[in-house]
Amino acid sequence: MNKSIAVLLIIVCSALSARSQNKPADTSYTLPDVLVSQSGKKTASVKEWEKIRRPEILKLFEDNVQGKTPGKKIPLKFAITSVNASALNGTATRKQVRAYFSADEKYYMDILLYLPNNAGKPVPVFLGLNFGGNQSIHADTGILISRRWFRYANAPAYIDHYATEASRGVQSYDWEVEKILAAGYGLATIYYGDLQPDSAASVNAGIAPLFYDTGQTAPADDQWGAIGVWAWGLSRALDYLETEKTVDAKKVAVIGHSRLGKTALWAGAQDKRFAIVISNNSGEGGAAVTRRKYGETIEVMNKAFPHWFSGNFKKYNNREEELPVDFHELIALIAPRPVYIASASEDQWADPAGEYLSGYYATPVYNLYGVKGLTSVTPPGINTPVGEGNIGYHMRQGEHAMRLYDWQQYIRFADRFFRK
Repeated sequence: MNKSIAVLLIIVCSALSARSQNKPADTSYTLPDVLVSQSGKKTASVKEWEKIRRPEILKLFEDNVQGKTPGKKIPLKFAITSVNASALNGTATRKQVRAYFSADEKYYMDILLYLPNNAGKPVPVFLGLNFGGNQSIHADTGILISRRWFRYANAPAYIDHYATEASRGVQSYDWEVEKILAAGYGLATIYYGDLQPDSAASVNAGIAPLFYDTGQTAPADDQWGAIGVWAWGLSRALDYLETEKTVDAKKVAVIGHSRLGKTALWAGAQDKRFAIVISNNSGEGGAAVTRRKYGETIEVMNKAFPHWFSGNFKKYNNREEELPVDFHELIALIAPRPVYIASASEDQWADPAGEYLSGYYATPVYNLYGVKGLTSVTPPGINTPVGEGNIGYHMRQGEHAMRLYDWQQYIRFADRFFRK
């Protein structure tokens, strides 16, 4: 994308955002009942949920929103590219691992893993994709600089959409590495562009062609979009963490911000190995209830980012009420595992109230398992975390971002389940 087009897109999105923020949410909508099957039967037990209703909802998301994740098995090989046992002034061990997806080693992703030293036992880990390359999350000069294409072109960090030395640590404000390590957690991250570039012209630039049928040149309308591809990569990173003796792979929290929050939710919905799922400002197509039609909508998102979701999802542009699922059901797919949803007060584009409501309306499924969810239909105030059960929520003061306050809540939430 050249600079003039990028500027135009920013102007258009800003105008749409401003207009939507002055438009009240639709209050006339009726959500699909998360416990009522398509045949009209009320789900009354965990067994019925797991055998009937959950698979039904998962398939509805596959058929209408995310697309199907291929079941094809491909070669998977992990190669450690570097280890530093005295990283970050001796407080951490830094490992960098390349995960190869093809025998010719053409397709791969790079995993950056920080582990706290002196833990004395395998540690829980936060796992998430990043936007700016692994080198962007910390100024540590030992991190390999990604040579992939980036959406960014803002010099000096990114020149002509490629990273430079100046990109080191430019997104460290989103990744509180030292705070995470000090709390006894590891951190694993991958640049999402290793799996598929975040561009409408990217469908054949990532790993997706590994799964195409002979002669196929693009995903079919019922196959995955980029979010499905990125989510698949998170599960492959978990495959690696299961081989890492210093990691407690049964205590991995998958996390993501914005479009990568949508990705974390979809990864957690599909892969039950993720012990906790965390959505930071994921908005439309993530945690937000789409029938509210507030902030970003299906149509706006599909037109701006046509590669994120399946082709079938475009059928519901400006037809939210016809979508056979809503996104409280995405949260429900994670039950009974803990899930945390976070919003930001100035991020109306992501519909904070709609994000909260998805947790509230997913609560009946958590209750089936005998655990608490959210108890009030009214969202809490700013900087007032809620959720004593397996669903947590807060709305931070500020803009669309992932900040220290957010990480403090995520660590506190994870401690409740991982430090028992």
